[in-house]
Amino acid sequence: MEHLRFNLNGDWVEERAVSPTTTLLRYLRDRLNMTGTKEGCAEGDCGACTVAIAELNQNGEPTWRAVNSCLVLLPMVQGKHVVTVEALKQGEQYHPAQVAMAKALGSQCGYCTPGIVMSMFEATYRTDLDAPWKLDDQLCGNLCRCTGYRPIRDAAQAIAGSCPADSFKKVLPDAKPQSMELRFAHGGQRFATPSTLAQLWDELDAHPDARFVGGGTDLSLEVTKKFAVIPKLISLEGVESLRKIETLPDGSFRIGAGATITDLEDFSVTRLPSVHRMVRYFGARQIKHRGTVGGNLCNASPIGDLPPALISVGATAVIAGRAGERRMPLEQFFVGYRKTALGPKEILAAVEVPAVPESARAISYKVSKRRELDISTVSAALYVDTDAKGVVTVARLAFGGMAATPKRASGAEKALVGQPWNEANVAAAAKLIGSDFTPMSDHRGSAGYRALVAANLLRGFFDETSEKKQPALVGRHAATVQSANEVRHG
Repeated sequence: MEHLRFNLNGDWVEERAVSPTTTLLRYLRDRLNMTGTKEGCAEGDCGACTVAIAELNQNGEPTWRAVNSCLVLLPMVQGKHVVTVEALKQGEQYHPAQVAMAKALGSQCGYCTPGIVMSMFEATYRTDLDAPWKLDDQLCGNLCRCTGYRPIRDAAQAIAGSCPADSFKKVLPDAKPQSMELRFAHGGQRFATPSTLAQLWDELDAHPDARFVGGGTDLSLEVTKKFAVIPKLISLEGVESLRKIETLPDGSFRIGAGATITDLEDFSVTRLPSVHRMVRYFGARQIKHRGTVGGNLCNASPIGDLPPALISVGATAVIAGRAGERRMPLEQFFVGYRKTALGPKEILAAVEVPAVPESARAISYKVSKRRELDISTVSAALYVDTDAKGVVTVARLAFGGMAATPKRASGAEKALVGQPWNEANVAAAAKLIGSDFTPMSDHRGSAGYRALVAANLLRGFFDETSEKKQPALVGRHAATVQSANEVRHG
């Protein structure tokens, strides 16, 4: 298709003359004068621009998902159903989320209210809000400048999971996204969304200088903050095979690079609990709905959340090109600061992760200034397996924020392997972490602070796994490292 077509508030819209890097937010406000969707930060932090898009979950079922429209480039909604706050009132009937906000007195200045209501709109149709922390997670991407959080949470709690049989619920079966296949050009810019790998290779042959985009949660900031004009983009979002997460015949897992962080979060709860711990605080729900596994890895940030978590559990990078696939240990995928082992006309297709044995201890930690929606100062993903005598046979201690790339603490690992897993040996290994890395000092933390935190995380890992080898995060934990009592009683 050579023009944009998507459903907005129940009506199909077609566009032929708009910049491909126009954000959905700016299109709504500037082109259509739909100003209910607000601009606050224009970087996905405040949630004022939240809208809902019908997306498929891992079971292939359409579901409403709240997203930041400031980070969604308009071609990314090709073939999809979008709902904004203007559509919530049906005739004279307000949506339950609007009614709940009014009754709870959750709106003060009102600027952020539309975005908050749209996050609550998603919560209205969710069927998995079975724990208090999940409601916190639903709302953590929405900033209330008037600090009216208690009534807002009360309002969300009143409608969460109510699933009214209204038009928004009834339209979902028909809101299954259509093909995203697109070749759109305007004003010297080009945006292509192939729907198969074969089409992708053809696009790369024709436009080898094009840049890839997944969910857009990072690249879109170049548009909103640096006002960049990106000549050519190839979106990987339309290649369905890249989004799959599946269990392979040998019990290992293949996680498609196009899988969203939400998909990974849902899949990893019981299968990869250490990865799930990191993903839980990857970002706000709006960010997790759009951010992808491949985007986070290929960004190659030394403080990216997923690299340490996946390296620690022995992940393999699956790299694809027209000639086929090749594999390498994930830690070798990162070859320098924000540089990967991808060659020309190659993509990261997936990561493959072996099942974590019950004998292994595995946890991920994220240390940041804020618990939600923040960048790591230090992250750690720690994996230790022992034999029947309690002697360490495997140690993978992966850290972020400690070097130019995600990196394992090789000296500490060598000190542990072949030794009994006990407090004295862990303490000795922790002392070596300072010589394994040369972290930098910046506004998030000094080099000394980072080295001390990294060593303490290893000590905390020993304490936390003393009673349960792969403990899940409790609902509202007090710190990155949980006490044995927290783990025991949740």
